[in-house]
Amino acid sequence: MLLIGGIILIVYGISASNSVGSGFSRLFTGSPTDKTIWFMIGGCIAAVVGLSGVVRGSRSP
Repeated sequence: MLLIGGIILIVYGISASNSVGSGFSRLFTGSPTDKTIWFMIGGCIAAVVGLSGVVRGSRSP
């Protein structure tokens, strides 16, 4: 479940990075908005945790 949520957050972060607000932020500060960065970071962390759960769950004792 975390893997899917992480992927969704990453996609939403990429989408937000192409928004008008993020474009203005990049124009003046050189970086996208904080919200975009947090979506990407949170999505990556959730995806890694979810993927590790899938890999760990698929191993048989």
